[in-house]
Amino acid sequence: MSKKKRIIVGITGASGSLYGYTLVRALHQLGVEVHLIATEMGVKVMQFECGIKINELKEFATIHQNQNLFASVSSGSFKTDGMVIVPCSMNSLGAIANGVGDNLLSRAASVVMKEGRKLVIVPREAPFHLIHLRNMTTLAESGVTILPASPGFYHRPTEIWELVNFLVARILDELDIDHDLMERWGEKNESH
Repeated sequence: MSKKKRIIVGITGASGSLYGYTLVRALHQLGVEVHLIATEMGVKVMQFECGIKINELKEFATIHQNQNLFASVSSGSFKTDGMVIVPCSMNSLGAIANGVGDNLLSRAASVVMKEGRKLVIVPREAPFHLIHLRNMTTLAESGVTILPASPGFYHRPTEIWELVNFLVARILDELDIDHDLMERWGEKNESH
């Protein structure tokens, strides 16, 4: 009997909270146990961009308060299969890259790293300046996957949800979670 996967999802105040919302729902639909941490600005941006209050995600995830450093996900003894921060602000990315664990989001990310588990950071900023790039390099050198919010267009999307699903599918691939959110390149015979 295989155990149920357990993933932490972080949502910060960067634009693109629709990615985080869609990931939480997709993980839930795939039978994954989801633990959600949203920063104060993450909560505000989700409501502004999507019209969704964070408590509306209770049916899909266990929601942890970002200031609660006693939460289960703050300890390495609480086993998870990884963590995704989507979208990830440059503020949160910088804190994680520099070992600052003063809130639950950055503490949980640090725990995932120290335990050798999968951490996926989805930065949503453009353009990047040198400090952003150096912080991403520090994380990449530490084994973190940097997966920019850059959807592809080879699947010929016609609606916004197709672009969102493209990125969420890439995140699920990084977590080694099977899904059918999008057709994979080369899996369909196309005549040109």
